[in-house]
Amino acid sequence: LSYRFGNTETNETEWKELPGCQNVTRMECDFSSAITEYYDTHHVRIRAERREEVSPWSSIFEIIPYFIAQIGPPGIELQSTNGAIKIKVSPPEANQVRKMWISYLDFKYNLVIWENSSNAEFRSQSIFPTDIIDDLAPDTTYCLKVQATLPLDMKEGLFSPIRCVKTTRKAVSDLFCATNVRVLALNMKFHLLWNNRYKQHVSYNVQYLIGYLKKLPDDYSVKWLNVPGCENITDTQCSFSSIITTVSGFYYVRVQAMSEYNTSCLSNEVKVDPLRTNEIGPPGVKVDISDVLLHIQISPPGGSESEVMREHYDLSYRVLYWKNSSNNEEEIKMKEIKQTIGTVSDLTPSTLYCVKVQAFSEFYNKSSRYSEEKCVRTPGDEILPLVILATFVIALIAVLLVATPLVFALYQAYAKMKYVFFPSCQPPLNIEGFGGQLFSSPYMSTTEEPIANFSIIETVITEEVNQIDFKDYKHSKQSSRDSGNYSNDDDTSGSKMSEEMLEKEIV
Repeated sequence: LSYRFGNTETNETEWKELPGCQNVTRMECDFSSAITEYYDTHHVRIRAERREEVSPWSSIFEIIPYFIAQIGPPGIELQSTNGAIKIKVSPPEANQVRKMWISYLDFKYNLVIWENSSNAEFRSQSIFPTDIIDDLAPDTTYCLKVQATLPLDMKEGLFSPIRCVKTTRKAVSDLFCATNVRVLALNMKFHLLWNNRYKQHVSYNVQYLIGYLKKLPDDYSVKWLNVPGCENITDTQCSFSSIITTVSGFYYVRVQAMSEYNTSCLSNEVKVDPLRTNEIGPPGVKVDISDVLLHIQISPPGGSESEVMREHYDLSYRVLYWKNSSNNEEEIKMKEIKQTIGTVSDLTPSTLYCVKVQAFSEFYNKSSRYSEEKCVRTPGDEILPLVILATFVIALIAVLLVATPLVFALYQAYAKMKYVFFPSCQPPLNIEGFGGQLFSSPYMSTTEEPIANFSIIETVITEEVNQIDFKDYKHSKQSSRDSGNYSNDDDTSGSKMSEEMLEKEIV
C-alpha cells in the first residue's frame, strides 16, 4: 500500500509507502501510524505482488479520517451504594496519547440497563460522566452497557463491554425524606415545593448544583451548595430565584432532610432549565374608547422589572374582544399583535365591549392564562347634538372675543370724527344774527384771519331817553354776565360784543 496527501494530481514519486503495510498476506492492514492530520484528505492505493510479478495500482481511494472514523466504546466503573448504582464513564480514547475526539465535553452517553434474569426488560436513559442510577430493586443484579455519541456530528459509537453489579438495601429509613419534589416557576420567580411524610420534627436544606459540572468527568457530589435563605427551614417550600443568575445554562436542585436524630436523607434531583421550566403569567390590560376606536394597552407579564420575559421569550399577544350583551350568540373576535398597544375599529355605538389578552411564545411553545376581562362602553349617537351645540357656543364666544374690541375701536373713531366735523355745540341766536357764521372748530386750521363785520345803524334817539332805564338795563346786563347765562327776554340782550355795539349806538 502507498498513500499521499492532497486533492491535486501529483507525480508517482510523491507516493509514500505505508509503514507496516508492506508484503502483508492478510486482506486488511492498520495504517493508523501514518495518519497525523484527521481533517485532511488522504489518497490510498494498493497493488498485488507475486514473486517478480506486479499488478497495476488499484483505483485511488480518497478518505478524510475524521468523517469515516467510528467512535470507540467508553470505559465504565460501577459501584453499588445505598440501593443505587453509581457509575463513572471515561470518554473514548481516554488512555491514548493522540486523540481524534479532542473535546470530550461534546460526548453524550446512553445507558442501557436490565435485570440479569430470563425475562429482563431493557431500560434506556441518558446519563452524565458521573451519575447515580436509582429506582432499583434491592438485592438484585443489574447488567448495563454504555454508548458514546456526538449529536452535532450525528455519530454513534460502539457500546462498552457489558458489566453487572448487585444492588444493596438502603442504609437509612427514608420516612423523613422529602417527596414529590417539584418546581413552580412563574414570570422568572422560582419556588421549590415538596411533601413531608414524617410526623416528627424535620428541618430542610435546599441545595443546588450548576448544570455544567455534571458534564465534567470529575466527581460533582462535593460541589452542591445551599440556597441562601433555604437553610435549616421547617417549611416545605422555598424560593431559589436568587441562584438563577443566567438563563442560558441549567441547574439541579434537591432537598436535604435532617431528622432530630442527626440523620439526613437526600431527595431526588430536579433539573431546572430556566426558560423552559418557567411559566408565562397573564399580562396586564387597560382599555380606553374614542369615537371610532377601542384602544388596548398591554403590560408584559412580570411587570416592568422582568426584562428576561421581554428579551428572551419574544412575546406575542392574542386579543379576544366581544360585545357584552344579553345575546349569548355574540361572536368573539380574535387578533394577534406583537406590540403592546392595539386598536379595534368598526365599533357599534352605545355598546359594552369586553377584552381579555393572552401572552404566548411560539419558540418555547408556551402561553399564559388570559388576563382579567376589561369592559368599556362606546359613546352613543345622542352625543352628536351636544357636540354640535358645544362647537357653536365655543365659536360664538370666539367671535365675541374678537368682535368686541373691533366694535369699540370703530365707535371711538366715529365719535372723534363726529366731534371734529359735526360739533354738537351751537352758538346763541344773537351771535348768529351778527354775521351768520358758525364757530370754527378748534381742531380746524384756517387760512384767513377772521374779520369782524360791523354795520352802522342810524337811529334817532330822543332826548327823552330815560337815564334810569339805561342804568337799569346795564344793571340787568351785569347780572346776566355774572350768572354766566344768556337772557333771551328780548332781542337786545346778548353777549359782550352785542353790549358794546349797543353802547356805541346809544352814544
